[in-house]
Amino acid sequence: MLEPALTPKGILSELNKNGITHVVWLPDSETNYLYEQMVADDSIELVPVCREGESMPIAAGIWVGGKKPVVLIQNTGMFESGDSIRGMGLDINFPLVMMIGYRGWTRHGHTPDSAGRYTEKILDAWNIEYFLVEKDADVGRISSAFELAEQTQRPVACLMGAEYA
Repeated sequence: MLEPALTPKGILSELNKNGITHVVWLPDSETNYLYEQMVADDSIELVPVCREGESMPIAAGIWVGGKKPVVLIQNTGMFESGDSIRGMGLDINFPLVMMIGYRGWTRHGHTPDSAGRYTEKILDAWNIEYFLVEKDADVGRISSAFELAEQTQRPVACLMGAEYA
């Protein structure tokens, strides 16, 4: 029996529902299907970056300019973005939602990839709340993340625990 999938349509619907104007992201092979949907959606502007560390200050500038961004990166890029998450997210009380690809997470206990093993520990160390999204039935958690970010005026993460189907 096939496990339920995570499809771009549900994610894009949640982004639109929450008034997202910009997706700041680093393109990768896992987000190709989502990219195709985002390009076709005129309501969202894509802002590609060269390194994940650039995503936080760019998103902060978009937010200061009165728009509503989301950051879409992989967990290894989140590690690289540590200082900008601290300085541009936590220190300025930025209600940012980060959609983080949960590379290396096995969902079965033993996780040999260090990227998967350290993701939640890093978020816990930064006191960043997170939600796991791994199938279409979970996409409502993206709205929960936006609500929590607004309520706390802090970054919140959605750990994208599956590749897009």
